[in-house]
Amino acid sequence: MAKIKKNSHKILYRKYSSNLKYVMMAVCVLIITLYLPKQPRFRYEFEKGKTWLNKDLVSPFSFAILKTPQQINLDKKTVLDNVLPIYEYQEEVFKDQGDAYLNEFDVKWKSNTLNDRDKEVNRQRSYQILQSIYTKGIIDINPKHQKGGGYYDFSLVRNNISTKSNSQDVFTTETALAYLKASFKASEPEIAKTVFDLAESHLKPNIKFNETLTATVQNNALNSISTTKGMVQKGELIVAKETVIDEEVYQKLVSFRENYDAQTKSVGDDKLVFFGQVLLVGFIVTLLMVFLYLFRKDIYADNRQLSLLLLVITSMLLVLTWSIKFNLSNLYLLPFCIVPIIIRILFDTRLALNLHLLVILIAGFFVPNSFEFVFYQTTAGMVAIYSIKNLVKREQLLISASFILSAYFVSFVGIALLREGSLSHIEWANFLPFVFSVLLSLLAYPLIYAFERVFGITSDVALIELTNTNNKLLRELAFKAPGTFQHSLQVANLAEAAIFKIGGDALLVRAGALYHDIGKMENPQYFIENQTGQSPHDKLPYEQSAQIIIRHVHKGIEITRRHKLPESIIDFIRTHHGNTRVDYFYQSFLKNSPEKFIDENIFRYPGPIPFSKETGVLMLADSVEAASRSLKNPDAQNINDLVERIIDYKLEQNQLDNCDLTLKDLETIKLIFKTMLMSIYHVRVDYPQTT
Repeated sequence: MAKIKKNSHKILYRKYSSNLKYVMMAVCVLIITLYLPKQPRFRYEFEKGKTWLNKDLVSPFSFAILKTPQQINLDKKTVLDNVLPIYEYQEEVFKDQGDAYLNEFDVKWKSNTLNDRDKEVNRQRSYQILQSIYTKGIIDINPKHQKGGGYYDFSLVRNNISTKSNSQDVFTTETALAYLKASFKASEPEIAKTVFDLAESHLKPNIKFNETLTATVQNNALNSISTTKGMVQKGELIVAKETVIDEEVYQKLVSFRENYDAQTKSVGDDKLVFFGQVLLVGFIVTLLMVFLYLFRKDIYADNRQLSLLLLVITSMLLVLTWSIKFNLSNLYLLPFCIVPIIIRILFDTRLALNLHLLVILIAGFFVPNSFEFVFYQTTAGMVAIYSIKNLVKREQLLISASFILSAYFVSFVGIALLREGSLSHIEWANFLPFVFSVLLSLLAYPLIYAFERVFGITSDVALIELTNTNNKLLRELAFKAPGTFQHSLQVANLAEAAIFKIGGDALLVRAGALYHDIGKMENPQYFIENQTGQSPHDKLPYEQSAQIIIRHVHKGIEITRRHKLPESIIDFIRTHHGNTRVDYFYQSFLKNSPEKFIDENIFRYPGPIPFSKETGVLMLADSVEAASRSLKNPDAQNINDLVERIIDYKLEQNQLDNCDLTLKDLETIKLIFKTMLMSIYHVRVDYPQTT
């Protein structure tokens, strides 16, 4: 068997990476369509109080008209009011308490030293009264059955026979004792007291509430409630064109839709429904890919970033599907705005809006009142995107959440007024799901961090952390190579000001500038900005010196990757010298060894040349700042000539061919560099004399 080569999986990935995106597309479409509801969708949208603009709707089958939730709740209340609480007569209570009474009577009589000749008569008489009390019954009053604290009706189950009774018809422990005192006549007060004390301790309720049986009867009564009222026969007109949908017509339409959905679940062809879903979802995902190919080729070519976008789409639609499957009380509880927030922070505005619209369009096919749903989510998503230009402060997410909530509120009030025509009829409780949805959208913050780590994407939040000069790597640079650190700060200021003016990611440029020379930490003494005395290059051949200088690029890449910095920062390290020569040592070699053969590549940086506005601006800022340090007389003319010469040289060396800098951009960059360098070197501007 042939031995598998090491890293063969990487070779295969590079070979087939261009096809992998199509596999991911297919998997995304397949997962979404597998879980979406499979019944044909009801074709009509309608609202109470609106005009029916479709053709006359005639029922294709007979169906029952469903009651409204309010009607069903009223029926339930009526049924529950008519079900009496069930109390059970317990024979064994008197048996236990009567026997105990007789047993204790002798002891009590004797302990009170009463005359024995009166004992038996009083014993039998009091026992008979006690028996009559228990026969009538002693009820265990339940306060929740007392309306206004008075008497109440109940069903009394005795010997498996239920009869209607009232709490007034039986004893309570208090009324039973009062009856005993009124019925028992004693010859001596001591005898009466003995009987009353003993009887009081043996008066226990024998009519007790049976909660289980009552609940069973109530449930049976509730289950017997009819959920329909009337019928619509096959061929009967449900609603005519241009008819206002009143309460009655609206309920017929709701009932028709419910019966239609129930019938199509069993009648509709699942395969054709699935095929239709594949067409729609596949079309939407294809539109996304076309957008990326035309406007974001960098994402289109990067399978990791593409997989993130497809994951976001799939996850959001799966959450929607599961919510429909498990009958979530309100689909507006779902945080649809989390999608544009995440995509806006990780990528850009156009992609965030495009992706959000695609997700909402798919979701609109499977939610009730789809136009209303699409309007709510589209406007809220747009506000979410506009409110987060750059996530550079933690409170921005909260500010964005407040804007999203405001957008929902405006839409909610506007739609409610269109539907009801009155502020007093607006059901404000229906706005609560939107509040919950906005709170859930705050989950975007931890998700952004997770996506950055998993997919290698750099957000503004990460860049802010990287530009903090107190972080470990920059502190180490400032300690080991203080001159390089100061140079990096000045380059960052120049590049950031320039890119901000011409348009670009200023935060990314600043971060790239701070780390572009990080490789100089390895041998800081070989770089002029860190030298305080004799240069160590004086004792080295020119070729070796050039290689030491060039090596800071490789070392920088190695250091930043070891510290797990983003590739977007490493790009600045790789490109800030392009593939230019280390001219000082190259020219010195030519001058001092004209007879020797020279390999120019020894003196040339490995590249690549800058490939974006940001990397191009950094190359220019780095070269201009470094060269400005050699000016002996940094006046306005010298600074002007220096900036012009260096930028023209980069153009001549084709170092800016792959970046998107225009000639107008270059003129703007020159002006900013000159202005800032004059300010740094305190150059006084000569103003023309006025007469």
